[in-house]
Amino acid sequence: MAQIEQNVQKAQNKAGGKGEITIAHLLTPAELDGKCAMFAKVTIPPGCSIGIHEHHGNTETYHILSGKALYNDNGREIHIGAGATTFCPDGEQHGIENEGSEDLVFMALIINK
Repeated sequence: MAQIEQNVQKAQNKAGGKGEITIAHLLTPAELDGKCAMFAKVTIPPGCSIGIHEHHGNTETYHILSGKALYNDNGREIHIGAGATTFCPDGEQHGIENEGSEDLVFMALIINK
């Protein structure tokens, strides 16, 4: 088993969201083999968010590891926490905001159609 080195990026106002988030890409594009656009651990500090955005040609799943979030599913807001999994189909939109006092940490998987 090969140890995978993470590519960690900071993103400001992601998709029109608030503040800075951290995205730790767990697989390289070569490892994703064109089937997926991203497999990453995302950290959103308190008061920060990923803005509402629409998916075209792919789907996105979030699996919450820790923290509390306000998830926007096509305009419907849902409070979620550790253990919750969300799915945004191709052609639909979503966003997520940390509404807790601790970091919101989740896995994000973008699958190409």
